[in-house]
Parts: sequence; structure tokens; C-alpha cells
Amino acid sequence: MNVVWLKRDLRIDDHEPLARAVAAGPCVLLFIHEPSILRGEDVDAIHVHGLDAALAALERELLVRYGAHLTYRFGEAVAVLEAIFAETPFEALFGHEETGNAQTYARDRAVTRWARERGVRWLEYRQFGVARPLRTRDTWARQWEAQIGRAPLASPERIVLAAVPPGTRPTPLALGFTLDRERRIQPTGLAHAKADLASFLAERATTYRRAMSSPLAGEFACSRLSVHLATGSISLRTVLAATRARRAALPPGPLVQSLTSFEARLHWHCHFIQKLEDEPAIEFANINRAFDGLREREFDDARFAAWAEGRTGFPMIDACMRSLRATGWLNFRMRAMLVSFSSYHLWLHWREPALHLARLFADYEPGIHYSQTQMQSGVTGINTLRIYSPRKQAEDHDPDGIFIRRWIPELARVPNEYLAEPHLLPELLQVAYGVRIGHDYPAPIVETKVALAHARARLKLFRELPEMRGASAEVYRKHGSRKRQRDRA
Repeated sequence: MNVVWLKRDLRIDDHEPLARAVAAGPCVLLFIHEPSILRGEDVDAIHVHGLDAALAALERELLVRYGAHLTYRFGEAVAVLEAIFAETPFEALFGHEETGNAQTYARDRAVTRWARERGVRWLEYRQFGVARPLRTRDTWARQWEAQIGRAPLASPERIVLAAVPPGTRPTPLALGFTLDRERRIQPTGLAHAKADLASFLAERATTYRRAMSSPLAGEFACSRLSVHLATGSISLRTVLAATRARRAALPPGPLVQSLTSFEARLHWHCHFIQKLEDEPAIEFANINRAFDGLREREFDDARFAAWAEGRTGFPMIDACMRSLRATGWLNFRMRAMLVSFSSYHLWLHWREPALHLARLFADYEPGIHYSQTQMQSGVTGINTLRIYSPRKQAEDHDPDGIFIRRWIPELARVPNEYLAEPHLLPELLQVAYGVRIGHDYPAPIVETKVALAHARARLKLFRELPEMRGASAEVYRKHGSRKRQRDRA
């Protein structure tokens, strides 16, 4: 008997651990609800409900295609594996490598020790284009192509299950998670993943390049595959193969250009996860340690609360946060703007905002999340500082105020020329338009010019530290993209 340990890889197609395990003989398809993971500070009901829907979809697919089922257990991974092994000893444990948070990293190390002690072969396979270990960034792109560019694996012809009690799938409520009724999360699971990929390649990608920066148009124009990649309902290799096939079948034009841009972002997906794989500490510490002390001792709880609750007095910020809280999704530019605003306007250290956003993102992927948060907060030393203007982002990407009015109804009657900065509205007009700034909608919690002058001065001070050059060079050596070098070659 062999065990296939399913984690964030809830699919049948292009699943190497599953394919190899069922080819070797009878197996158990195991999913473990782990209490320590569920209690993690980055976990929210939106993740548990999304995972549950993906599990339910996989159950249906297994039953229809193979007459097979999943086996569920509740408990810590080592204890669960030990209990199954004690009842029915197994020879091998199959699974995908996971670059998760510190808890899953420690869990996997514990499982590795347990397997060694029990004489169980612990066979892990790559799920993404993340190398373990990566000896140099110079060869990363070639390794990515060798892993993700090959043809997806076919699904097994048949699955023979071992005689192990299956258990039952606990509901999110039984696990202690309830989802507010007003939250509208994106459906997950195999069928939804395939449908979203198909509709994107057939039609929605046409406007991808020009619309992906808009929080309004991006909801339709973006692929919306991120949540499916996070749960593993579809593989990155499948997405890449379908994208390349679609692009090859098209004449030159906007859709080909959009698909080329989209494919580049599939590379970036793994590029950022690789950073956390190579340096797990960046979940907690500045990737460039020369920035230690930049913001840590100046955290303002009131500012953080206003940002987290969507009441900063900056409509584009507040609309994005309220939208994210309700749907679990936001386009990339607006995510970057939220982090930029918390880092520069509010001068908040990135760690607490990162945790808050992790709990809100239905597509939370730790490797991407912490790497991106640090990049947008300016503590890598190798990336251009991007300080987003909420006013300009509103003017550029919500010129008619549709998005802001949707999520901030108290500003519904404010004319477009004042919508990005309603605090500039004269008092008589505030009365006329039915919104009193400071009462119905907050006044700005910071003065932009003062806040950014402070941020730039502090950053300049740190960027001129004697140790900064060497520290930044080391960050680039370990984590920097070699794209420009490849382009020149």
C-alpha cells in the first residue's frame, strides 16, 4: 500500500504523485485537516471554504471517473500518518513539494524525520517551477522551462484504493469557520478551474493587457486562475500548455499580445515563490537586513485599523479594501497600491499589513505574498520604489467613479471632479451632495505631502547606509531576476 498525501494539489490531471502512486499499486488518497495549520495567523474562513469546495469537487470527479474516494483525517500530520501506518503499514508516501508558510515548512520537516524513522520512502515531486535546492539564479529560467514547459501528465487510467476507512469530510462550520453571507467568494474546484481557463483563452484575454490594471475591468479581463493555482485544482503546466497552444493558433494581434503578457506572469508566479523557498525567513524579516529598524518601532495601530477597515479618507484605498473584504480578490495594481499606501503614506512596517491581506486574499500564496509585500514596501534594495498616488490611480483606472461609488455608497452623489479627494469639497457642496466629510465619510488620516516627505527622507537615510550596497548586492545574487541578462543574450 502507498499513500498519496494531498495538500494544495486538489486535482487528478497532471498530478505526478498520484500517477506514480496508482501505477505502483493500491493506495490511499489522503487529505489531513491539521489543527495547527487551521489556527494559523494567516488563515481565514475564506480559505477554508474555498478548500472545502475544491475537495468536494475532487470527490465528485473521483467518484464519477474511478468510483474512488478521498480519505479524511483530522489531526497533526505526523500523528495521522503514524496511526495509519500502525494499522496498515505502507511502503511509500507520495506528495508534492510545498513552499508554504513557516508552519507547513516545520510540518514537512517533521514528516521527513518520521518517514526516515519508519523506513517509509517519502517521495516528493515539483508542483511549480521552483527548484529545491536552487544553486544559482543564473540557470533558474532554464530549469523553469524544463519543469513547466513539458507536456502535462495524463490522468490515471484507473485507481485501485487500499482498504483503509475513508472517514468523512468535516464541514467548515465543524472546523470552526463561518463565512459572512455578504462575502461573495470565487467558486473553486476542477470544473470551475477548467471553465475559467477556457473562457479566458477564448475571449476574456482579449482585453487583458489594457484592462488588468483596472479594479473594475480587471475583474473580467484577468485570468482569475490564481485561486485555482493556490488550491491546486489546475496545474501551472496545464495553464501554460493551453496558453501556448491558443497563442500558436492565432494570427498576430491584441489577443496574442495579451497571451504573451500573461505567459510572462506565469514565470513571475514561480520567480517569487522561489524567493521564499530559498529564504523562508522573509515571511518574518526584511529580505534586505540593512533595512532593519526602518519602520519597526513606529507602528501606528490607529492608522493600521483605518487602513484595514477601509476608512482612511482616501476613496480609492477604501474602495479597494472594502471590495477585497467582500470578494477575496483584487487586481494586482490595486494590491500593490494598498501595500504602497500602508508603507509610505502611513509608514507601517509590512508584516501586520501582510498578515491582514493574507487573510483576505482567497488566492493567498505565501511565496508570492511575502516577496511582493516586501518589494512594494521598498525593503529589498534591488527594486525601484513605487509610491502610488491614490488620486492618480482613481483618475487613471476609475475615471467615471463606478468602482468607488460601488464600494463607498456614502460618496454616491459626489461629482467626479471631487470623488478621488472628497475632502476638498466645500462645506456647502457637502450639504448639497449629502456627505459630511469627517462624519459620513472620514477625512484623510494623513496629509499626503507631509507623509511622503517623511517617507522619502527616511528611505534616503537608510539607502545611503555604508552597508546597504553590499546587502543589496547579496539580495540580487540570491533572489534577483536575470531577465535583462537573458534579453541581452
